[in-house]
Amino acid sequence: MNLVYYEDNRDLREGISFLLQATPGLELLGAFANCRNLTNEMRSLQPDVVLMDIDLPGITGIEAVPIVKATSPQTQVLMLTVFDNEEKIFQAIRNGASGYLLKHTPPSEILAAIFDVHRGGSPMTANVARQVLRFFQQQNALPTDKPSAKETAPESRPDPDDYKLSSRELDIVKGLVAGYSYKLIADELHISIDTVRSHIRHIYDKLQVNSKTEAILKAMREGLV
Repeated sequence: MNLVYYEDNRDLREGISFLLQATPGLELLGAFANCRNLTNEMRSLQPDVVLMDIDLPGITGIEAVPIVKATSPQTQVLMLTVFDNEEKIFQAIRNGASGYLLKHTPPSEILAAIFDVHRGGSPMTANVARQVLRFFQQQNALPTDKPSAKETAPESRPDPDDYKLSSRELDIVKGLVAGYSYKLIADELHISIDTVRSHIRHIYDKLQVNSKTEAILKAMREGLV
């Protein structure tokens, strides 16, 4: 698996780079202090995974994610950052990041997350995952005050049928929400992993999202599963 790493802290960049280069099955194609040449780097290197900091000079990591996805759609972006506030988490996910780790994550877990995101997983540091869950719990919470007549009008929500997802695509979305990898979804549905990937590309198009994590969030938020 090939990857590229963006981190402006020199000591951390060199330390993580050494870890990546020493790991069997990983090939570090480049480690950069900024995203100034991001488009060219994505076009020339075509990495499987990008490990991305947020607080970068010039183009931030969050701003870089959609550039990566637009230039190299098959590349998965894994955020590795000190920021654990909800705004940055959801900005990164909305922009197409497939996973979100904090820098205090143990090295072994960072490596496991890189392989996981390449297999189709959406790894998150535990407290980040809790924030995501809390977000949905708040979205589903009932109001404590008695609503006015105007407020009791039915909320306009997208109908699952509006997205024109087939029954097989819905099965795959359910698998994604359950945390299954592409391989496990393929095994459960008795189809090939390439077929799963093909369905997922169609799901992204229909849901108008750019990553698995974003598809999961949209499916959960809009009651598609």
